[in-house]
Amino acid sequence: MAAASVAVAAALVTAQEAQAASLVRVTSFGTNPSNLNMYVYVPDRVAAKPALLVAMHYCTGSASAVANGQFKDYETAADQYGFIIVFPEATRSGQCFDVYSAQALKRGGGSDPVGIMSMVDYAKSHYNVDPARVFATGTSSGAMMTNVMLADYPDVFAGGSAFMGVPATCFATTGGSTWNSQCSGGQISKTAQQWGDAARAMDPGYTGAYPRMQVWHGTTDTTLNYNNFGEEIKQWTNLSGVGQTPAQTDTPRSGWTRTGYGNNGLQPPVEGISVAGVGHSLPTSGMIAYAVAFLGLDNPGGGSTSSPSQSPTPSSPPAGGSCTATITPGTVWADRYNTSVTVTGSDNWTVVIAITSPQKVSTTWSGAFSWSGGGYTMSVKPNGSGNTFGFTTMTNGNTSARPRVTSCTTG
Repeated sequence: MAAASVAVAAALVTAQEAQAASLVRVTSFGTNPSNLNMYVYVPDRVAAKPALLVAMHYCTGSASAVANGQFKDYETAADQYGFIIVFPEATRSGQCFDVYSAQALKRGGGSDPVGIMSMVDYAKSHYNVDPARVFATGTSSGAMMTNVMLADYPDVFAGGSAFMGVPATCFATTGGSTWNSQCSGGQISKTAQQWGDAARAMDPGYTGAYPRMQVWHGTTDTTLNYNNFGEEIKQWTNLSGVGQTPAQTDTPRSGWTRTGYGNNGLQPPVEGISVAGVGHSLPTSGMIAYAVAFLGLDNPGGGSTSSPSQSPTPSSPPAGGSCTATITPGTVWADRYNTSVTVTGSDNWTVVIAITSPQKVSTTWSGAFSWSGGGYTMSVKPNGSGNTFGFTTMTNGNTSARPRVTSCTTG
């Protein structure tokens, strides 16, 4: 259901024999009722207690295809931030994940979700994974499975990012069919409560909080109709107990409309990115950086990397127009931290940056700053001192949030 594969050679060895910074197959990882293959990417520098990302391919795809194609930027981020990536691979005809059977749509019911959970458990036990920082992502069939995994195992996953998916249970079929034309065609519409109830029925004994979810969709998608984007938002806002009216809306890049639900922070409970005029071809260039930031994979978490880089790395994705603004945040000390921003592509720019309440900016330098949104949005222009500016943020008790570039425009 997506782009052509890019083939690579993968060593058929166990994870114990794996070489870092390469895609390696694990041949024995636990219960695997649908005969999935497991591949793992371990960066050269692994965080002391790394996050885990489960990254799932599209129909007709493979682990190597997405690892070296659409999801290559996840590997680059793993090299920077020290997290582990597991790539499940479907082996049935058509290479689609099972998001349709009764077994798949129930916690512990069997089929692909059980095999994927075995991969998660294997990674936890072999790589000292932080159990509070397990995430899922996927494109097309893999995006549908991202929705399913987070609904089947809401206590396991902290969040997900789904590119061109459908709500959990939308693709359910009977009689052994593997394709649901009504769902793919965007003809299934339910209330937020109905979608939420359908997901809760997948793990009826669960009473805790649901994972955060980021969903992406192109407005001209004819393979998995764009209507599914809104249905996903209904489902996850209901599961998160937040309203369907966005708490924030912005345009981080030309043609993108980003909406956040539940709060106006950097990592709201639900986030949707609608991409105008784009069909069934996500993710495209630059999108993975936004997924990494939303999931919080750009924070090593349980400690510094075993061999940390000596140079700073961007912690927020660049934002649109014909200029790029890259954020490099400093380390939090006491109740504050410094942030520097570098602009490339133009000498005549305006950068808009969002700050998360209750944080406040106390000091600025090397830019012309103006404020809006109750003091949580700043617009910065050059003041003749070059294309780098900075500011100091008072955390006011929120030490996890970081400033976010919402736009970079010229003229």
